[in-house]
Amino acid sequence: MAFHIALIRASHGVLGTRLGHLSFLLLHSVGRKSGRPHVTPISYFSSDGIYFLVGSNWGRKRNASWYYNLLNHPHTLIEVKGRRLPVMAYPAEGAEYDALWNIASGRFKLYLNYKAGTPRHIPIMILKPDK
Repeated sequence: MAFHIALIRASHGVLGTRLGHLSFLLLHSVGRKSGRPHVTPISYFSSDGIYFLVGSNWGRKRNASWYYNLLNHPHTLIEVKGRRLPVMAYPAEGAEYDALWNIASGRFKLYLNYKAGTPRHIPIMILKPDK
């Protein structure tokens, strides 16, 4: 992961940010238990001026740590396309969740397999620019 982060930063977001149909950003978060800062390369989608992350955690039974970290510390930063951007994170719900799920699963079909293979609700975290 450290190499991936270094590659993205050294290339100002040119290298390490695409894998097939997926785009990657660097998510800054603060550990909900440790209080330590974390930087995570993670796939993202964008729509109507927002960024969003699908908390599939590869279909595992538990949500990824970054999801809980954002719930506890929603004001954070992302590094996307060589820029640092302050954002406010919040979980998508209802019709907004459905619309974003359709966008994400339409672009990355494996999300449908993950959803079918795990008993948990797969969350979507919205990252809205925080001005």
